[in-house]
Amino acid sequence: MKSKDLGAKIDALRKAIRHHDYRYYVLNQPEVSDAEYDRLLRQLQELEAKAPELVTADSPTQRVGGVPDQVFRPVQHATPMLSLDNAFSEEELAAWHQRVLKGLADAEPAFTVELKIDGVSLSLLYERGLLKHAATRGDGTTGEDVTANAKTIRAIPLRLQGEAPRRLEVRGEVYMSLQDFKRYNDRASRQDDETFANPRNASAGSLRQKDPQVTAGRPLRFFAHSYGAVEGMRVATHWEFLETCQRLGLPITEQALVCRTFDDVLTQCRRFERSRERLAYEADGVVIKVNQLALQERLGMTMRSPRWAIAYKFPAQQATTQVLDITPSVGRTGVVTPVASLKPVACAGVTISSATLHNYDEIDRLGVRIGDWVLIQRAGDVIPQVIKAIDSRRTGKERAVKPPSKCPACGGMIIREQDEVAYRCINPSCPAQLAREVTHFGSREAMDIEGLGEVVVEQLVAQRMIRDAADVYRLAERQLLTLPLFAERKAQKLLEAIRASRDRGLGRLLYGLGIHHVGERAARDLAEHFGSMERLAAADRDALEQVPGVGPVVAESVAQFFHHPETCKLIDKLSAAGVRMTEARRRGPQPLAGQTFVFTGELETMSRAEAEGLVRQLGAKAGSSVSKLTSYVVVGEAPGSKFEKAKQLGVKILNETQFRKLLSL
Repeated sequence: MKSKDLGAKIDALRKAIRHHDYRYYVLNQPEVSDAEYDRLLRQLQELEAKAPELVTADSPTQRVGGVPDQVFRPVQHATPMLSLDNAFSEEELAAWHQRVLKGLADAEPAFTVELKIDGVSLSLLYERGLLKHAATRGDGTTGEDVTANAKTIRAIPLRLQGEAPRRLEVRGEVYMSLQDFKRYNDRASRQDDETFANPRNASAGSLRQKDPQVTAGRPLRFFAHSYGAVEGMRVATHWEFLETCQRLGLPITEQALVCRTFDDVLTQCRRFERSRERLAYEADGVVIKVNQLALQERLGMTMRSPRWAIAYKFPAQQATTQVLDITPSVGRTGVVTPVASLKPVACAGVTISSATLHNYDEIDRLGVRIGDWVLIQRAGDVIPQVIKAIDSRRTGKERAVKPPSKCPACGGMIIREQDEVAYRCINPSCPAQLAREVTHFGSREAMDIEGLGEVVVEQLVAQRMIRDAADVYRLAERQLLTLPLFAERKAQKLLEAIRASRDRGLGRLLYGLGIHHVGERAARDLAEHFGSMERLAAADRDALEQVPGVGPVVAESVAQFFHHPETCKLIDKLSAAGVRMTEARRRGPQPLAGQTFVFTGELETMSRAEAEGLVRQLGAKAGSSVSKLTSYVVVGEAPGSKFEKAKQLGVKILNETQFRKLLSL
């Protein structure tokens, strides 16, 4: 066959296979049998083998290829992948509706209603129609690169159909249908391979396989439901976006519709709930969104979720079991939570052997004792919890539970603060808190140590390489190279990030220390007011309350933190490691007072956190989203959707040079 004829045949086969993928995954209307589809794919593989120079990255044969990745690289999302607030009753849903109406004042919104698939979040970035990378949600700001694995999912097109936008970040859910899940588990059981408790666990485990060949053997599917960064595409409503997804070859749930009134929303939620057991996949609720994008913009977002959307969660499924024991568990902030060990029981598709009791007041309220038979449920189909003790099944051998007098992990003092239900270990070096504390310490908003994620920290703690956050600064390359998945380059990059973090300043250091009740804003206010760790540590409660925005609760928590002897040791170690204990303060007038800056893209001469810190020093606010009230949008390399919004709204746009000139840097 001539090269020209071979190329034409290959193109025709690729086009046919993409067409059948679209018919199967997007329209749910297959035109050929699985055997016929496999025959077309084999034929394409054979032809490409004859002419490897004609193989392209978006060919259907390239869904699995190359050397398996050993590490999932971090991917920063152009816009945060926020979570949704939940409503567990129609009353809570109605309260959200009233908040929406209040926020919009004179506007009357329509709504989209979509079934909430119980899957794993995934972000797909397409550039000029080609899939560039896929990333997990991660912490909402930074996810993991799972591109090689995502390419094995046939529902995800490697090339978008028709006229694609210049840049489109699509977000959705990876899931397994119930039928596919059962078939997979049955086959795995016969072959003595790993089985999964439920489809969501199976999806999550499959998506993070180190070998894409393994992922390719799992029956994963994908639904698109939202977007992040967009260039070259304009839509006026969320429904229009969903229709655009279908046109581009991206599957969406068939269980979606537009509701003109809130009464229609309630009707559809009830209908979805009644049909839940007949669905082809697991769903844990319904997602309701304001349909008009202009109205979404007016409503805006909180730090963690959009105000214009909510998830109505289906009622949890329940089961009865026996409490075998109740033991205290210590969290990152030192809160001691009682956890019930249960006689294993099936509930909502999973086997449950433990459940949270939240706090010791809740134990008293429920009257739960060790040995009791109890009613449990999965709250929102996720977190198992005890909701009722069954008194009629008591034998008299049950034992009451009291709060611990000492921390079960370190033996340190436990306190219960006034007006709080939580018991708390106040030892900052408590080993039970260590891994989560150090992960928080290295997070982007705190000391911003790239590479010091949860998995790495757990390895460092397990190998006893660190006993507190200050030990991070004593790490050596030879130590890191003994850990799994650490190669020389990765070790060097982590050590470089650790060295750079020494100069973040007092505000970010305070936030990184995880002081109870002290968030980013309070940490920054304290740092700017006192200027140094020494002055802050010496301040009494009255002096702390003089700081604007710091009330009695925060003042008490800060004073208590610095009163603890372990805190003094930790601060001394951090200081000896060269960590800056002061906050740079610019005295005199604040020329940018009353203005708001939003940053998008990567700046060359400074990090985004440093840029935000500079505008704050000059009196301005650093915002996270663009609105008509935004004063400036500062644009770096590869800007996200904030750049497009700024142009649409007529907000003044600065490049990095103009920004530095404005600040006279």
